[in-house]
Amino acid sequence: MKLNHYSNKLINNLATELRTQLIGSEVRFDEASRALYATDSSNYRQIPIGVVIPRTVDDLVKTTEIARRYEVPLLVRGAGTSLAGQACNVALIIDTSKYLNKIIKIDAEQQLAWVEPGVILDDLRMAAEQYQLTFGPDPATHNRCTLGGMIGNNASGVHSVTMGKTVDNVTALEILTYDGLRLWVGKTSENELTQLIESGGRCGEIYRNLKMLRDQYAPLIREKFPKIPRRVSGYNLDELLPENDFHVARALVGTESTCVLVLQAIVKLCPSPQHRVLLVFGFTSIDVAGDVTSAILPYHPLCIEGLDADMIDDMRKKSKQLRNLDLLPSGRAWLLVEFGGYSLEESVAKAQLLIKEVTFAVLDYRLLTDPVSQKQVWAIRESGAAATNSVPGEPETYPGWEDAAVDPHHLGDYLRDFRHLLDQYSYKSSLYGHFGEGCVHARINFDLHQPEGLRQWRGFLVEATDLVVKYGGSLSGEHGDGQARAELLPRMFGDELVQAFSEFKAIWDPQQRMNPGKIVKPYPIDADLRVGPNYQPWQPSTYFSFHQDQGNFAKAVNRCVGVGKCRRTHGGLMCPSYKVTREEQYSTRGRAHLLFEMLQGELLRDQWNTLAIKQALELCLACKGCKHECPVAVDIATYKAEFMAHYYANHWRPLQAQVLGKLPQLAYIAS
Repeated sequence: MKLNHYSNKLINNLATELRTQLIGSEVRFDEASRALYATDSSNYRQIPIGVVIPRTVDDLVKTTEIARRYEVPLLVRGAGTSLAGQACNVALIIDTSKYLNKIIKIDAEQQLAWVEPGVILDDLRMAAEQYQLTFGPDPATHNRCTLGGMIGNNASGVHSVTMGKTVDNVTALEILTYDGLRLWVGKTSENELTQLIESGGRCGEIYRNLKMLRDQYAPLIREKFPKIPRRVSGYNLDELLPENDFHVARALVGTESTCVLVLQAIVKLCPSPQHRVLLVFGFTSIDVAGDVTSAILPYHPLCIEGLDADMIDDMRKKSKQLRNLDLLPSGRAWLLVEFGGYSLEESVAKAQLLIKEVTFAVLDYRLLTDPVSQKQVWAIRESGAAATNSVPGEPETYPGWEDAAVDPHHLGDYLRDFRHLLDQYSYKSSLYGHFGEGCVHARINFDLHQPEGLRQWRGFLVEATDLVVKYGGSLSGEHGDGQARAELLPRMFGDELVQAFSEFKAIWDPQQRMNPGKIVKPYPIDADLRVGPNYQPWQPSTYFSFHQDQGNFAKAVNRCVGVGKCRRTHGGLMCPSYKVTREEQYSTRGRAHLLFEMLQGELLRDQWNTLAIKQALELCLACKGCKHECPVAVDIATYKAEFMAHYYANHWRPLQAQVLGKLPQLAYIAS
């Protein structure tokens, strides 16, 4: 659906009513705000209708009520780091990250936490650590991703080998449907299910239809759903089966804002091992590392993470984390194997037992027992998606096939076949990921700029899908389907189960207003591309050379891939203005997105005279924290100097700037 489907009159009336009704919340329909939310960390760009940042849950409910009257779609968004396009749409976007971020309660005895959807994962983990507990799933974005976003994507992370995916750690959800029903959902006994159906009304209708859906498709679900640790693609219809306690909350995990809005969640906490060690194995190749993974699993590590030499080589070319890289043992691929226990001695003993038993393919190893060294090595792994972007002398890489998952016992063979497929298409990619659960991340040099490149990309996606299905795997093992993979779901599940997904969504969202075009009845994979064949940015002359970006300001701005490290609220330099304001426009990513939209010229058309960009850049301290800490070295300080030089060529500088600029002359006169 395109933005021009909605008349200016309707949008203006919607904005007016939202501002009138939502006293204290923030309602933003200006071009700059919509530009900030037009993309996530994926290949996609869709201009939203507007943005609401609710201050209270009641205002979120009221926003939904108003949107329903105007029949506009809704999309609830957290940190905006999604890689499959599920966090951008032509919709009214509700951002929960600024205000709806309270940890309501922690019950250490029951090992449960009550949270609002905008709670940052690390904030919950730090609060839980007071009781030596943690929330198990921990993606690389743990210092900025929100619990609502994790529930939407069914996020996993490093430690899901022992602690499970988000779906395994959700006990109950308070939800709101687009048509206004507010209720708590969780596991449901057969007696409770009967009572809920007999209660009638909209609630009874939902449960009756869910039961009918389960009964109709149960045999197919049991037959077709992959029996692997990291099946994230599709809806969690298996959670409705009797053996899974008809767990409605868990069935809604991973629905990517396509079914309901999450108002509150009760999540499980688990013991947090206080003493950890990191065993790093070096191998000759990544597929050999994949072979060894299954031999490590019986030793019950907390995690098994893999990474290859291509990622490390790219980081060296970018002079990133050079001191940390020296901690890796020799090899062309590595496994990071973590053990934990009640004492350091216990953890070391577990690691040493593995060292004795798993030596048949290991080139070298290092056992890191001090927290500082372990943190340095984890920083390498967490660079992940951005580590292979903006590498000098190399073509750009993109998501689009970056988190397939197979049975970890067949991982080595899958990696060989996948590498062969990459070679067939003349693609290059680093390979890394959560090897303990068979999830492989890739960042591939697709050509998304030319029609022929898109045709090749489509052909590759079909073959890559068929390869994963051959191994009984999942198209997504972590990042979700969104727009990037939803079109391919019939090849994985078959048409009948895809129809079941459509029916599941219709039970919750009969008007098809929740994040339309994602997962169910999806937009085409090659539509709405951020930098597709129609991308023709303005190419202004610049004062700075931008030599590392081929002298191209647009390429410099496009370094930002949206991973959002600049949105963290604790630690590091980047980004001080965001830490204080919690405003996207004052993050490194937000400023880069505004400059991208200026060069795009669709929303922001005043080029160097764009006031919104000037205002966003004014709070930049030019500390260079972004250039140092951003995985792709986005240099907002330089971009600010470039923009301001052009802006003030046409505008009066502030009085204080003029005075400071003339200090040498004034000092001479005063002397």
